[in-house]
Amino acid sequence: MSENPVAISVEDVTLAFDDRIIQHDISFSVSRGEIFVIMGGSGCGKSTMLRAMIGLLQPARGNILYDGQALWTDDLEQRLQIQRRFGVLFQSAALWSSMTIGENVALPLTQYTSLKPADIESIVSLKLGLVGLSGFEEYFPSEISGGMKKRAGLARAIALDPSILFFDEPSAGLDPISSKRLDDLILELRDGLGATIIMVTHELPSIFAVADKAIYLDAQTHTAIAMGNPRELLATSRNESLHEFLTRGGSAKDA
Repeated sequence: MSENPVAISVEDVTLAFDDRIIQHDISFSVSRGEIFVIMGGSGCGKSTMLRAMIGLLQPARGNILYDGQALWTDDLEQRLQIQRRFGVLFQSAALWSSMTIGENVALPLTQYTSLKPADIESIVSLKLGLVGLSGFEEYFPSEISGGMKKRAGLARAIALDPSILFFDEPSAGLDPISSKRLDDLILELRDGLGATIIMVTHELPSIFAVADKAIYLDAQTHTAIAMGNPRELLATSRNESLHEFLTRGGSAKDA
């Protein structure tokens, strides 16, 4: 997919909490329609990088560009316009427990559009159908499984037909079968929607199943030490840390 235009550019980004450097001098680009994985072990800053990319944490240095537009500027309206193109699935799915699944999926539609209730209802049914949850509109999050919650969160993330999707540890807490189904669904959504996908994960099966390209953030050196297709990295890299990660996997915890 290297021939596709660049959708996202991360330029010389340093992430820090006060004086503690999480990652420094990170640069990479993501092509339109690509599935790009941010991978690494415990404490490397994968989720911190994702938070910077979606506008929740300003880098200590550097910037992140979407189709050439900088996310981190003093122009708040420009940042909001860029963020409206995002769909985000958080690790916990982040569903409102007091709302039904249908109401959760409808939330961005009611907040950001002027669609009529009947039209919103139709879109909700369509999005739930895409993730295999047709007929679950009236269920509450407490009444469905963990894997179904992730899929409901995904339906909400795609409610506004975003051009860029972010996934934070989407397979965390899922059994292998549910995790495989979610990987397949991510591939289907990329192919069906043409969305660019950024995924943070330490789960090796998911990395090898979906990633077109990946970047490895190292917890020891606090910087990226490799980037490329995960299978090619496994076959060619001589870096001990990366090789150990790609053969054994990482920890679920992260900075």
